[in-house]
Amino acid sequence: MNILVSIHSTFEMWNIPPPYLERLRRGFPRHDFVHTTNDADAATLIADADAAFMGTIQRAQFEAARRLRWIHSPAAGVGGMLFPEMIASPIVITNSRGMSADTIAEHVLAVTLAIFRRLPHAFRSQVAREWAQDAISAEGHRAIGGARVLIVGLGAIGAAVATRLSALGARVIGVRRHGARGSAVGGVTAIEPPERLHALLPDADVVVLAAPHTRETRGLIGAAELAVMDTGAILVNVSRGQLVDENALIDALREGRIAGAALDVFNDEPLPADSPFWSLPNVLITPHTAGWRPDHWDAAVALFADNLRRFEAGQPLVNVVDKQAGY
Repeated sequence: MNILVSIHSTFEMWNIPPPYLERLRRGFPRHDFVHTTNDADAATLIADADAAFMGTIQRAQFEAARRLRWIHSPAAGVGGMLFPEMIASPIVITNSRGMSADTIAEHVLAVTLAIFRRLPHAFRSQVAREWAQDAISAEGHRAIGGARVLIVGLGAIGAAVATRLSALGARVIGVRRHGARGSAVGGVTAIEPPERLHALLPDADVVVLAAPHTRETRGLIGAAELAVMDTGAILVNVSRGQLVDENALIDALREGRIAGAALDVFNDEPLPADSPFWSLPNVLITPHTAGWRPDHWDAAVALFADNLRRFEAGQPLVNVVDKQAGY
């Protein structure tokens, strides 16, 4: 088979290192692996590809793909691939969902604790050489034990978040598309459908967004949702920036209508230098690094290799994307 590997980014961490490409070539010597580091070459090389290991595909590339039968993404989110022509095509898409669930869950725990323990204030005071004991104590510390946490999206990431927060004594409620139908999730006391989101938001101390970016979840948290949240609540987004109306969130944070936000993802990345988020004291920003793990490429390539063996043998693939549902 001819396999196109097209995993590249302006950010170095998201470019597949050459040794991993060589690992695939050694592991599958009967296949031809063609590597590209730009979209223009990918549009040419994809014409002869039977399979592709790539994070996104443009319409021009799709139209040129005469033989393509399968795409595997090194990421969990594949919303950018799911244009109408792709959805209608027989091309199978698999993704890497679950691969970074544990590290993202640890990130959620870390930023929630940071905000609850006023660490951003402490960091700013340290830089200014200010002993901010009175100021920080006046703001008040909060505990995860006894906190009410609402997790929107109970896939691998949401489930891993629930396990960690519930272990520290939080009461966790989850929202997923099928509500309580299906299997239970450890650490979750109740599972509700998306239609119940507005009713659940006012009682949440922490709202964690871990749902995939789909047509249904775009703009999930907007002015109406922020208006019903508790003034002491914090919003944690480790999904995609498109789930949040950023202008509405900025207004709510400026006006103190919610207590704070920890944001790892944004509509535009990198976050523009003139974004108000940078200067809001109640916002904790991380540059889309929640899902990075020390062995990222080992795990990503191992998952692709497992699926490639399955593809060769005509066996069911792991992590097949429901192209209609969007994940």
